[in-house]
Amino acid sequence: MTKMSYKIAAFWDADAEVWTASSEDVPGLATEADTLEALTARLRILVPELLQLNHIIPENKASIVAIEITSHWHELIQVAA
Repeated sequence: MTKMSYKIAAFWDADAEVWTASSEDVPGLATEADTLEALTARLRILVPELLQLNHIIPENKASIVAIEITSHWHELIQVAA
């Protein structure tokens, strides 16, 4: 069984009001979801599929794929005078 770890960046897009994810480790990964939890659930499906499609992990061999999601949230808040 092969074990690998892949880094994923998740950002809150305030204009679109969605979480987006991309990764230099996972070719073709570009997805979004309304919540960070929904994004994580989507990544659990997409990451293994993309890794197999890009022949990074074999389709016929059991593998454990670790994903490390680093998230960033930026917000402006009003400070009362």
